[in-house]
Amino acid sequence: MPFSPFLRLEMAASLARLSRRTLACPRLLLAPRRFLSTETAPSPDVSPSAAPPPPAASDRVKWDYRGQRRIIPLGQWLPKIAVDAYVAPNVVLAGQVTVWDGASVWNGSVLRGDLNKISVGFCSNVQERCVVHAAWNIPTGLPAETSIERYVTIGAYSLLRSCTIEPECIIGQHSVLMEGSLVETNSILEAGSVLPPNRRIPTGELWAGNPARFVRKLTHEEIVEIPKLAVAVNDLMQSHFSEFLPYSTVYLEVEKLKKTLNISL
Repeated sequence: MPFSPFLRLEMAASLARLSRRTLACPRLLLAPRRFLSTETAPSPDVSPSAAPPPPAASDRVKWDYRGQRRIIPLGQWLPKIAVDAYVAPNVVLAGQVTVWDGASVWNGSVLRGDLNKISVGFCSNVQERCVVHAAWNIPTGLPAETSIERYVTIGAYSLLRSCTIEPECIIGQHSVLMEGSLVETNSILEAGSVLPPNRRIPTGELWAGNPARFVRKLTHEEIVEIPKLAVAVNDLMQSHFSEFLPYSTVYLEVEKLKKTLNISL
C-alpha cells in the first residue's frame, strides 16, 4: 500500500530532526558502532585477562591530509624534469622551472619560478635546503632569470636569486647570491659567502667573505677537480634515483611487512 503524501512529509521531517540532533551531539555518532560491530562479545567463561587490551592512543594512525606537492603549475607554466634527473620527494618546484638531464635537486630544496625562469643545467646539483628564486626584473637591466649551467655544485642551505652561474663552478654551503650576480666559469665561492647585487666573480678565481672578495687565483689542479665533484654527486644520485624505479629495493620492505602481518607472499 503506497504512503500518502502527508505521511511522506511527516517521515521526512522526522528524519531531518534526527539528523540535526545527531550532528549537534557527536556522541550519538558513536552509538551505532555497538550494533554494527562484527566482533562477538566474550563468553562468560573467558577471563577478562584473555581479552586483548584496547589499542593505546599512540598506536592509532594519525592521518595528515595536507600533503606537500612536489610539482606546482602556475598559470600556463609547468615545471619540467628530464627523464634521468633526480628530484627528491620533498622538493618543491613551482612555475617556470627546468631541471635538465643528469641534474639533481636534493631534499628540502625550493625552486620557485613564479616571477621568472629557473634552470638547473646538465649534471649540476642543488643540495639540501637550498632556495632558488627569480625576480620579475632587475633595475640594471641584467637578466632576471636564475641560470645554473652544467657541472655546477650548489652547497646546502644556499640562497640564489636572479643570478647566473656559468659552467663548472662551486658554490659553498650557506652562500647567498643576490640579484644580478655572475659567477664565471671555473670559479669557487667559499662557504658562508654573500655575493652582493650585480657583483661578478671572474674566471678561475676563489672568492670568500661577506661581502665576497677576491682571495686568490685557482690552480690548475683545483680547476680540474670542479667538474669531478659534480660527477661524483651524479654517481651518488643514481642510488637514490633507483628507489623510484620498478626494480628498486622497496619490495624487500613489503615482503618483510607481509611476514610480520602473516600475509601470504
